[in-house]
Amino acid sequence: MNAIVALCHFCELHGPRTLFCTEVLHSPLPQGASSGDISGQNEQAEEEEGGIQMSSRIRSHSPAEGASADSSSPGPKKSDMCEASGCRSLAGGHPGYVSHDKETSIKYVSHQHPNHPQLFSIVRQACVRSLSCEVCPGREGPIFFGDEQHGFVFSHTFFIKDSLARGFQRWYSIITIMMDRIYLINSWPFLLGKIRGIIDELQGKALKVFEAEQYGCPQRAQRMNTAFTPFLHQRNGNAARSLTSLTNDENLWACLHTSFAWLLKACGSRLTEKLLEGAPTEDTLVQMEKLADLKEESEGWDGSEEEEKPSSQPDLVEGQELSKCSPETSLMPDCNSWNVAHRRLSVFRSLRHMRQVLGASAFRMLAWHVLMGNQVIWKARDMDLVQSAFDVLRTMLPVGCVRIIPYSDQYEEAYRCNFLGLSPHVQIPSHILSSEFAVLVEVRTATRSSLYPTLFDDEQSLNKYEFVVTSGSPVAADRVGPTILNKIEAALTNQNLSVDVVDQCLVCLKEEWMNKVKVLFKFTKVDSRPKEDTQKLLSILGAAEEDNVKLLKFWMTGLSKTYKSHLMSTVRSPTSSESRN
Repeated sequence: MNAIVALCHFCELHGPRTLFCTEVLHSPLPQGASSGDISGQNEQAEEEEGGIQMSSRIRSHSPAEGASADSSSPGPKKSDMCEASGCRSLAGGHPGYVSHDKETSIKYVSHQHPNHPQLFSIVRQACVRSLSCEVCPGREGPIFFGDEQHGFVFSHTFFIKDSLARGFQRWYSIITIMMDRIYLINSWPFLLGKIRGIIDELQGKALKVFEAEQYGCPQRAQRMNTAFTPFLHQRNGNAARSLTSLTNDENLWACLHTSFAWLLKACGSRLTEKLLEGAPTEDTLVQMEKLADLKEESEGWDGSEEEEKPSSQPDLVEGQELSKCSPETSLMPDCNSWNVAHRRLSVFRSLRHMRQVLGASAFRMLAWHVLMGNQVIWKARDMDLVQSAFDVLRTMLPVGCVRIIPYSDQYEEAYRCNFLGLSPHVQIPSHILSSEFAVLVEVRTATRSSLYPTLFDDEQSLNKYEFVVTSGSPVAADRVGPTILNKIEAALTNQNLSVDVVDQCLVCLKEEWMNKVKVLFKFTKVDSRPKEDTQKLLSILGAAEEDNVKLLKFWMTGLSKTYKSHLMSTVRSPTSSESRN
């Protein structure tokens, strides 16, 4: 995250001052904070906080180097500093602290002021505003301010106890500066929690020192006795004490460097940008609606409903239904490791893989029923095989058209699911077996399979099965079928196309036909056009054939509620507009 985190202090003599700041460097370190080939003058320590590993180096320069660095620094002059280091964090000549992020090769550098003059001016102005004009009610707490020219600032002001200060406390602030206003506002909850933790730790350490000093030498009674002495006359060198003495922590600045560096790293990693090309697809809208429905169901769930629910109905989880395993399948996990590993290989990997296993004619019949919205029934002992088959076949349909019961011990009606997995002993009604609106795939043990099939070849692992595809309405080989089915088969038979390319072709085909569905829905359901006009529209869309019309009508059921409600609310038919006029 390209930002700067700084600790600021309001000095009673010099006003707002920047004590300590941490910035991100993507380029070589500036002069005075380089990784330096100075032998014997650096000390390395490996630190790990929150899963982020950094190597921090603390370096010291010779007095000559420190003087030269201090003279070229854009910071305030030495005469503008408190003698007791109340306005200074690091001693003169101290180059600061550097941490290297090993994952991203980014450096986090901490010092009293930024070396770049423009950054120094931005931090200086933010410091003055955070401790003067931009103050929240009560003076302690978070506030946001800034502009496009000088950056945007998240500031949290707070007090530190000091027995020698006026009012027994000193005023500080921690500020975060960046040019991205939206990013900074979105990071408000995160920054508030983490910075508040740093402040609580500082205040806790200072409170212990304050209580110890008050117990040894109470300052309130002493000040009451000298109430008529001018205030400036009371000042001494200990009045403007440094934060290290107020907290009694000599490693304070090293700890703050670690905290600020982690804050910049973590805040930059928690938010990522995603590029969205155009409006969301229908599949995305349907998935969002299903997640919203599941959230509402979980929030309104009552334990008494589970008792009233019939035991014969499967449970719904994430738009799919959990299966009830038969006694045979419930014993499958108890097989030896060889069988378990072999079962994992006995699955369909893609549509092309399924077409190779089933054969061209059987696959065409199965795919035709899938696209038409007919019920697809698989009977097998292997639950993983059935689940993989449904995962592959559902890619041909829009998300809103998919209703799956992966495995059940009884037949379920077609209105409840168009993909149904059954155990081998389940009896299917005779009218379903002879129906033209259903297709059955029976997975049987092959009669001519080898006893020990090849373990690492998926084709061989499915050789132990025999797949029998039957339907009351078989698809003839010379039947034209829906246009999208012919294009899918052409992509699957083209060996020059990889499986990933075929998947992308399938996505494009579904989007093409979903656009035709949207046009047909608006034309027939919203505008209520006559049948003659509908036939002309289908001819224009290239979907006048019978199978294409059936496919469009089935896919229309998969349109999202968001799209339907949007059309109903924004599109007005000619009759309604005339009646209003």
